Amino acid sequence: MTALLQRDRRILFAALSVIAISAWAYMAYEAHAMYSTGSCCCAGMKMSGPDTDPWSPATLLPLFLMWTEMMVAMMLPTAMPMILAFAAVQRKRRERELPFVPAGLFTSGYLLVWTGFSVLAAIAQWILHGKALLSPMMVSTSPVLGGALLLVGGVFQFAPFKNNCLSHCRSPQGFLESNWREGRIGALTMGLKHGVHCSGCCWFLMTLLFVAGVMNLWWIAAITILVLLEKVLPNARRFSRASGIVLIAWGIWLLWTAR
Repeated sequence: MTALLQRDRRILFAALSVIAISAWAYMAYEAHAMYSTGSCCCAGMKMSGPDTDPWSPATLLPLFLMWTEMMVAMMLPTAMPMILAFAAVQRKRRERELPFVPAGLFTSGYLLVWTGFSVLAAIAQWILHGKALLSPMMVSTSPVLGGALLLVGGVFQFAPFKNNCLSHCRSPQGFLESNWREGRIGALTMGLKHGVHCSGCCWFLMTLLFVAGVMNLWWIAAITILVLLEKVLPNARRFSRASGIVLIAWGIWLLWTAR
C-alpha cells in the first residue's frame, strides 16, 4: 500500500504542478504583453491604453478572470500539502473498501473560495482605477494608498485572527481530523472550509498587489513565497511578525515621503 500511496502522491503532485505552472505561464504571457505594448491586456481583452479614463463595466469580467488566474497560480502551490494529505486519507479508505472521493472535489472547494475573492478584487481594482488611484498599468499612483496598504498589511500580520486561520493551514492532519465530512458534498465542504481559513490569513497580503503592480511578476512571486513560508516554516508566527515589521516600516516610509 505504501507504494500505491507514493505513486498516487507523485501523480497528484504532478497534476497540481501542471495546473499551477500553466497559470504562471499564462500570467507571464499577459504581463509581457502588457508591458511591451504599453496597454493593459488581461484575459484576452484590451482595455484603455495610456489614458486614465474610467474603465467601462464590461472590463469587470476580464479583470475577474485575471484575478482568478492569479489566485490559482499563487494559492494552489501553497495548498498542496493539504490536498496531498486529503488524497492520502482517501487512498487508505479505498484500500479498506470504504467510500472514496477524488481529491479534485476538495481542490475545487478550495479554489471556489479564491474565485469569490477574485470577484471582490476585480471590483476593488475597477473602483481604484476609476478614481485614478491605479494607473492603466495596474500600479498605485498614490504613495498614501501604497503606504496605507503596507502599514495595515503589516499590522494584520500580528492579528490573532490571522494567526488562528494560519494554524489551521499549517496542520493538514489536524485540519482533516477535526473537520472530516463524508461523501462528495463533504469533500467539497472541507475544501471550502480550508479555503476560508486560507483566505482569512492571506487576503490582505493579496491587496498588497496594488502597491507595486497587479501584474508585476516579481512582486507576485514575492507575495507567493511569503504566503508559502508562513505555512511551512517551523516557527511561522515569528516569521509573520518579522514580515509585519518590514511592511510597517515600509508603509511608514512611503507615508512620510508623501508629506
